Amino acid sequence: MSLQSLQQALGKFAQAPAGHLPTPLEHCPNLSHALNLSIWVKRDDCTGLGFGGNKVRQLIFYVGEALAQNADTLPITGAVQSNFVCTAAAFASKFNLQCHIQLEERVSPTSELYRRNGNVMLSKLLGATLHSFPKAENEAAADAAVYALAEQLRKDGHRPYVIPLGVNSPPLGALGYVQAAIELTTQLQQVDTNVDGQVDEILIASGSALTHTGLLYGLRALSQATSVRGVCVRRDATQQTRRVRQRLDDIEALLQQDITWQDNDINLYDSSLAPGYGQLNSDTEQAIRQAAQSEGLFLDPVYTGKTMAALMQLAKSGQLQGKRVLFWHTGGQSALHAYEDQLIPGGA
Repeated sequence: MSLQSLQQALGKFAQAPAGHLPTPLEHCPNLSHALNLSIWVKRDDCTGLGFGGNKVRQLIFYVGEALAQNADTLPITGAVQSNFVCTAAAFASKFNLQCHIQLEERVSPTSELYRRNGNVMLSKLLGATLHSFPKAENEAAADAAVYALAEQLRKDGHRPYVIPLGVNSPPLGALGYVQAAIELTTQLQQVDTNVDGQVDEILIASGSALTHTGLLYGLRALSQATSVRGVCVRRDATQQTRRVRQRLDDIEALLQQDITWQDNDINLYDSSLAPGYGQLNSDTEQAIRQAAQSEGLFLDPVYTGKTMAALMQLAKSGQLQGKRVLFWHTGGQSALHAYEDQLIPGGA
């Protein structure tokens, strides 16, 4: 597919005017030396609006459609420390919308700090109305509940636009990362010869899979063969492979542009996932500390910390030897404050 035809397909969708784009592409000299690799970072923690992060690119399309439909309220569902719901609240503030956030109990056990700090505190500061949803790991039930909430809001005179979670809705948010693939391809042609116009492998968090699949789709649509390795942050590789495959099909249907896929295009890694979504492990803690202390780069325990842990595991095993690696920083630093008692025991 040509760049022009891809841009034309994306141009058919409404977009909210927000975000600091393009985001920087930076070399990480200290991490590169420590891991004996050439490591670059795509700074999507710098997308602006709130604390930035990958959800800004996604919400440009969701909120764009909401504004086109003359909505006045954004109901959305996500985990207690979800970056997505907090960023949605920031969008709501910017575009004079109300935001109703349904917080799902995905992580157990949790501390008082986890339940009141980080994205929870910020969502309240942004003026969002919070609701609780007790069923963990049940996307269908969570979506049903948020649609029920939207129906009640409609009866109360509001015009809600639901931002859904599950795979039964069009993957509008993924289009933000189809655009990001165009952005990255352009940047790689402009940086110095250490990258030589390309990278060999991209590591990116794979949760809802919209960021992962949007980027993968966009690169392949532009005939870019760079390996994209999705790091599992919520489901194991077997489950996530099914989700990625479905979301790729959904993007093709949404854009009405089919892509020819190779067997190895869907590449998932889950060895940094345990003990599960939103829960720290020793490799993730080490990755968070090392990134901070060697590059001044803050990572979060849910997404980017586990993605960097995966990069370090793969480097130590020799699987990335000789490669130029791009770490896609999807943001989420605000959640760090909810994990202070685990990352800095005793406050020392």
